[in-house]
Amino acid sequence: MAHSKVSSWLLIVQLFFMLLTKSNAKVPAIIVFGDSSVDPGNNNHIETIARSNFMPYGRDFAGGRPTGRFSNGRITTDFISEAAGLKQTVPAYLDPAYNISDFAFGVSFASAGTGYDNATADVLGVIPLWKELEYYKEYQKKLRAYLGDTKANEVISEALYATSLGTNDFLENYYTMPQRRSQYTIDQYQAFLVGIAKNFITNLYNLGARKISLGGLPPMGCMPLERTRNIGNGNECMESYNIVAVNFNEKLSGLVMELNKELPGIQVVLSNPYDPLLQMIKNPSSYGFEVASVACCATGLFEMGYACARYNLLTCKDANKYIFWDAFHPTEKTDRIIADHVVKTALSKFLA
Repeated sequence: MAHSKVSSWLLIVQLFFMLLTKSNAKVPAIIVFGDSSVDPGNNNHIETIARSNFMPYGRDFAGGRPTGRFSNGRITTDFISEAAGLKQTVPAYLDPAYNISDFAFGVSFASAGTGYDNATADVLGVIPLWKELEYYKEYQKKLRAYLGDTKANEVISEALYATSLGTNDFLENYYTMPQRRSQYTIDQYQAFLVGIAKNFITNLYNLGARKISLGGLPPMGCMPLERTRNIGNGNECMESYNIVAVNFNEKLSGLVMELNKELPGIQVVLSNPYDPLLQMIKNPSSYGFEVASVACCATGLFEMGYACARYNLLTCKDANKYIFWDAFHPTEKTDRIIADHVVKTALSKFLA
C-alpha cells in the first residue's frame, strides 16, 4: 500500500513539473531525426565506429563529460529545445539513463553517419532513417501509456519535429562509394533523396506530426576535411560540393511548398544552415572566431571520431576561437549561432 502511494505521489510530481514546463514552453516537446549533427549519443548503444563518447568530445559540456555528441559541448537541437522553453538538452532515445518521463519533453532518434539513403547508413553500420521512424512509433506507444491517449495525442500534434541529414549521403556515400554514382547522376541522386524526404515527412504526418522543420545542407565543401582534400586549389572550399548543397537546398525548399499544399494542417519549414555558416567561414572575426579553415581537434585537417585522440597535444585549448570542432562538425559556439538563426527565422512561427 505504501509503495502504491509513493508511486502515485511520484506520478503527480512528474505531471506537475510537466505542466509547469508546458506553461513556459512554446511547444510541448521537440522530436529529432537525423545524423551526427543532431545525435546526442544513440550511436553509443550500437555496434559502430561512428562514435564520440570519449574525450576530448564533450569537454565543454556540463560536467566536462563526453555524451556521444560530435561536439565539444551542446548541439543545435539542444539550443532549440532551450529556446522553446523546454530542457537544455535533448536526450538520446537509446540511452538507458533516460526514460519516457524525460522523452515526453524531447527525444532524439538521430544516428551519426546516417542519411536519407539506406545505403548511407550501411557504410558505417548505423541506424537507417526507416529504423529511426520505427523507434518513433515505439516512443508513441510509451508516451500514450505514460500520459494517456488524449494528452499524448496533444503532445504528438503540437510537438516540434526537427530533421537534419543529407550531408553523409553525398560525402560519405555518393562521392566515396561507387554504387550510387554508377546508378545516378548527381541531379538524379538529389531527386532520389528528395523523394525519400517526402515519404518520410508524409509518414510523420500520418502518425500525427504537424509542425516539422526540414533541415537543409551546410556549405559542406568548406568542412576542414574537404578543404584538406582540395590540395590543387590551395585548400580553399570545395566549390563543387557547395553548389550541390545549394541545389539540394533549393529542391528541399520546393518540397516544403509541395507538402504544405498537399497535406491539410501541416506546417513544414526549411531550417537552412547554409548562409549563416558560410558567413561565419567568410568573416570569422565578425562572430568572435579566429580560425575557420581547420578544426580544433588534433591537426584540424582530417580527424574526427576516434582519430580525435584524447591526448593529442595539437588539440586547441579554446574551442570558442574555432568554427569547427573536428574535421566534419562545428563547435558548440557555432551550433549556438546557427540555432539562434533558425529560431529567429524558420522556426519563429512555432516558437514566437
